[in-house]
Amino acid sequence: MSKGQVKYILKKVLSLLITLYIVITINFFLFRIMPGNAVRLMFLDPRVSKENIDLMMKKFGLDKPLWMQYLIYIRETVSGNLGISFWKNEPVINIIMSRLPQTIILLTIAIIVSTSLGIILGAYSAWRKGSLTDSVILGLSLIAYSIPSFWNGILLLLVFSFWLNLFPLGGTGSIGISHASLMEQILDFAWHSTLPLITLILYYLGGYVMIMRNSMLDVLSEDYIVAAYAKGLSDKRILWRHAVRNALLPVTTITALNFGWMIAGVIEVEVVFSWPGVGRLVYDAIIQRDYPLLQGAFLIIAISVIIANFISDIIYGFLDPRIRKG
Repeated sequence: MSKGQVKYILKKVLSLLITLYIVITINFFLFRIMPGNAVRLMFLDPRVSKENIDLMMKKFGLDKPLWMQYLIYIRETVSGNLGISFWKNEPVINIIMSRLPQTIILLTIAIIVSTSLGIILGAYSAWRKGSLTDSVILGLSLIAYSIPSFWNGILLLLVFSFWLNLFPLGGTGSIGISHASLMEQILDFAWHSTLPLITLILYYLGGYVMIMRNSMLDVLSEDYIVAAYAKGLSDKRILWRHAVRNALLPVTTITALNFGWMIAGVIEVEVVFSWPGVGRLVYDAIIQRDYPLLQGAFLIIAISVIIANFISDIIYGFLDPRIRKG
């Protein structure tokens, strides 16, 4: 590893640490500048006495001065303690971790499939610029990109679950059924996840196609593509070995960021399909006015996005040396 590469990585690490500190600080104050009393909102019944409210304030450490709460919050966050949920009365980190696998499985498959299809369709569309194929791919991509994910989800549920009864209305598995084998459990999970996956793939695919197409059009105008033609290389070799490889840089960044946002899930899709992931958890925490759970979820989501952006910057720097010199 060269001196320039080491310097570039150290610079990004320093930027990462500063950003993390700023995010943690904002996350602390964000929920404390909101109007109203968080504990009072837990007990909407006016018969709850002030003494009980004060006891709850003391239990959650909200009776201390703000600066002391901030120091305690920093200390506990660094140690991995994100507090206790108002709603479930359990450690926030345990609640989030219990929902994380469902979100990661769903979003990982959706991102991998949509990225792969987006690269292929975007590259081919740019290669056939101006043709009927290009117009069809671009038009469908724009439609997919512009339609909200929850709308696609509702339509899929209406047609394939309600009218045709081909897929379940929600959840990750059949309720009250004992699976005889692991394979049956996997197939049941796949059956329940089909419509959410289609919704998410459509949600991501349109953007990937347009980004890849625009990047390919820029690459195809470069001098080294003209030189490749002059050498007599085949169209297939020029497309996949020269053009596509150099057009992947913007897609790399978007994919890394999408993996960072994966921890957040897609709230609309998870709510529509009753998918018990992190996105649905955030929605439920808002309904229940569970500030510690919201604060913990937002923090983990922000950290995931920051780390994903850091990884994409490192990869980008190695793929394109000009970035390291900037």
